[in-house]
Amino acid sequence: MNMMNSAKKFALKNKERIADGVGKATDMVDKKTHGKYHDKLEKADEAAAKFAGKPKDAAVPETADAAVATEQPATAQTPADSSPVDASPAD
Repeated sequence: MNMMNSAKKFALKNKERIADGVGKATDMVDKKTHGKYHDKLEKADEAAAKFAGKPKDAAVPETADAAVATEQPATAQTPADSSPVDASPAD
């Protein structure tokens, strides 16, 4: 068995891991190049996700900025005094 056949077998057995690795690699390259090759990297992510059988929207990873924004608690503010509104029930 030659090296190419071995690589094909490995790829077919590890589709999910390959798609995840491609996603991480393209995210890093996109960050380092400041988005210069974003469109091309996105196509690579989509191709890897398609190979792994993932849904189309799974190929687009969440950006670090969006992840940070969702982790921060949201506080409602009143327009008059701009202080946070206490949402706790009154006892």
